[in-house]
Amino acid sequence: MSDCLFERVERCFVQAETFFKRPFTRPEVSLKLRGQRAGVAHLHENKLRFNLELFEENTEDFLHQTVPHEVAHLVAHQMFGERIAPHGHEWQLIMRGVYELAPLRCHTYAVKRRQVTRYIYHCPCASEFPFSAQRHSLVRQGRRYLCRQCRQTLVFSGETRLE
Repeated sequence: MSDCLFERVERCFVQAETFFKRPFTRPEVSLKLRGQRAGVAHLHENKLRFNLELFEENTEDFLHQTVPHEVAHLVAHQMFGERIAPHGHEWQLIMRGVYELAPLRCHTYAVKRRQVTRYIYHCPCASEFPFSAQRHSLVRQGRRYLCRQCRQTLVFSGETRLE
């Protein structure tokens, strides 16, 4: 099924080459993107990364909108250089002119959020502060965080919870 994604990337490049009458360097394409983003264009590495899970759940729209969106970033970079805004005028022109698509910045796919552990910190004014694992680790390495109300150091309560 992912073959159709690779084929769509190629068709998008051929479409841009026909429109601009010039060749474009093909990127490395990866299906190892995770999280909330559907796709990412790494301009300097000439690489596209796509979220396989979101692709499988939203195949039709993904092929229609997301793939051209990411290819347009690489085409804009190769055409206009690196001083352009990611979703700026040049990228929008490519989305409208080459692909005849609305230049939408974000997808609307349903994204399953994974459960994360929160480390509960308290202060003397009884406020509760759920810390991420990364912030909790920084505290264990010596970093201090203060309550914005009472300005006292936040202290780990020993409690955790899944969110």
